[in-house]
Amino acid sequence: MSTNEFDSAKAEAFAGQLLTVLNYGSLCLMTSIGHRTGLFDAMEGLPPSTSMEIAQKAELNERYVREWLGAMVMAGVVEVDPTSTYYRLPAEHAAFLTRAAAADNIAVFTQYIGVFGGVEDEIVECFKKGGGVPYEKFRRFHTVVAEDSGQAVLSSLESHILPLVSGLTDRLTKGIRMLDAGCGSGRVLNRLAELYPNSQFVGMDLSPEAIGNARGEAAQKGLRNSEFFVRDLSDFDETAESEAFDFITTFDAIHDQAKPLNVLKGIHRALRVDGVYLMQDIRGSSHVYHDIGHPVGTFLYTASTMHCMTVSLAQGGEGLGTMWGEEKTREYLQKAGFRFIETNQLAHDFSNNWYVVRK
Repeated sequence: MSTNEFDSAKAEAFAGQLLTVLNYGSLCLMTSIGHRTGLFDAMEGLPPSTSMEIAQKAELNERYVREWLGAMVMAGVVEVDPTSTYYRLPAEHAAFLTRAAAADNIAVFTQYIGVFGGVEDEIVECFKKGGGVPYEKFRRFHTVVAEDSGQAVLSSLESHILPLVSGLTDRLTKGIRMLDAGCGSGRVLNRLAELYPNSQFVGMDLSPEAIGNARGEAAQKGLRNSEFFVRDLSDFDETAESEAFDFITTFDAIHDQAKPLNVLKGIHRALRVDGVYLMQDIRGSSHVYHDIGHPVGTFLYTASTMHCMTVSLAQGGEGLGTMWGEEKTREYLQKAGFRFIETNQLAHDFSNNWYVVRK
């Protein structure tokens, strides 16, 4: 077929695909609102109910709830009785939309769409002029990340993540020193501090807002074995305290650093000879054609464009992006000086690789 020949059927199919995209993009926003307002939680287990009854249960304005229900019905998320306008959230749908679903709650992740949309104007300017959008421009980002981490990491911390490192829980029980680099709001670190009072925990992050949240939670829980510092890790290769930590972690934190190799070199320097570095980072390839068919590939490249790449570039950084891939991850770890790199995958976490790394 000539490259100039217009395929009408292909064009028609693509137009239909774009209409689906428009509807699904709208659904993401409505799902985020349903999560944030607690509407899904309120509807879980309710018998078929009116919009007023649902609004009263959720303690929300009925007019807004009614219009939201319309969007949910159009998308097939909520069922409606056409003779009575009674609404119902099927149990099979609630299993992936409510807080009770824990790690299976996909509604949490739809919040990112609104967060990214909040910097669309700035990103458009970056397309024209280059540069990046700094962390402080992203409203609610750390709130969403903390909730995301609570589901993806905290929910499986004891059952799946710590067991990746043989003997780690015994060492934590006896007492070691741990660093979480790029700790965000510190929920993982504070949880470990609760579980292992004989160990000492240090968290570092660029965001004052995130560190403030981490310190607040530690104070609320009365923790005396966790401490948090506002820290730009771009020069960590030079400033890291030598062999200061037995265990170091990063949770999806390396790829959006300004100078990721410097961070990894600093981690190598700060890790004791018999220490372990546990690195969670995005599962993907460094070659885009290998990522075709990735279950959330479009979302991850969007997250890269709208956040991870741009915040790095805003610092004059490398801008690796979310999908830097396993090939480049291993390359950077080796350049940082690590010699033993083991890749693990967790059945419930299709978005990340878990690297157990040693000197």
